Amino acid sequence: MAKSLLIISRQSPWSGPGAREALDIVLAGGAFDLPIGLLFLDDGVLQLAAGQNAKALQQKDLSANLQALPMFGVEELFYCADSASLRGLSDLSLDEAQPLAAEQITALIDRYDQVITL
Repeated sequence: MAKSLLIISRQSPWSGPGAREALDIVLAGGAFDLPIGLLFLDDGVLQLAAGQNAKALQQKDLSANLQALPMFGVEELFYCADSASLRGLSDLSLDEAQPLAAEQITALIDRYDQVITL
């Protein structure tokens, strides 16, 4: 059986390549039926902000990749509720993502065989 993998995305969508790379890894894992999960933590929750205008920042829009996650079989989607609250996020673009409290995140990480943080 394949080992499970949790990707923790901690970068905002415009701070560098980390956010895109995290999504690419998750999409690739989903395409190969790898047991994979994605956790948005710290500034990573900003990827979930609705109504982003990537063109204004001369960046590539990540929203299409986010919306494709369930189509690739990636259903284990989570975000840190505290991170979202601290950044004033209430309208999220990915309804499938489940909010987690800090103590739940520790338990989530323990569920996976391997963890990659970007």
